[in-house]
Amino acid sequence: MVTIASLWLAIIIASVIVFIASAIIWTVLPHHKSDYKPLPDETAARRALQPQDLPPGQYNIPNIASPDALKDPEVAKLFTDGPVGFLTVLPKGIPNMGKNMVQSLVFYLLVSGTIAYLASRSLTSGAEYWEVFRFVGTFAWAAYGFAIVPDAIWFGRPWRAVGKHLVDAFVYATLTAGAFAGFWPG
Repeated sequence: MVTIASLWLAIIIASVIVFIASAIIWTVLPHHKSDYKPLPDETAARRALQPQDLPPGQYNIPNIASPDALKDPEVAKLFTDGPVGFLTVLPKGIPNMGKNMVQSLVFYLLVSGTIAYLASRSLTSGAEYWEVFRFVGTFAWAAYGFAIVPDAIWFGRPWRAVGKHLVDAFVYATLTAGAFAGFWPG
């Protein structure tokens, strides 16, 4: 039997490598630059939203109390006329990159820890490199990638952005699988 404690080095290495890869993917590589488009008149949009002093949170427009409201022709017209969308409002001020980076690293540690648990219960000590790689890689890809798919289905995230995210998740999964396979107890 493999203990999670025996996988501590793989957990740390996988998390740090994925953290570095994520930083490179989001800051150096160009493929996410087109994920967010500018508004045609950002100044007008900001002028319309600023007086509302929205607290951080998620908003939708039009907002309805229940699906039954869609039976009202005036409410249905709001959807037909548009815009229809979702808005995430962050706290005012320059984003706290240090805090966000720490939270990202904690997330990667949680994912790697969960994968270590699954692998330790499913694979034996001395398992072959490619057996560990395949098992860990599959779960890592699911953990890093699949959670974003419902955002496309329900909340309008462009499928192209989801596809790019799944490619990123594959990179993270490959790195995680390599760390675990390389440091698997023998």
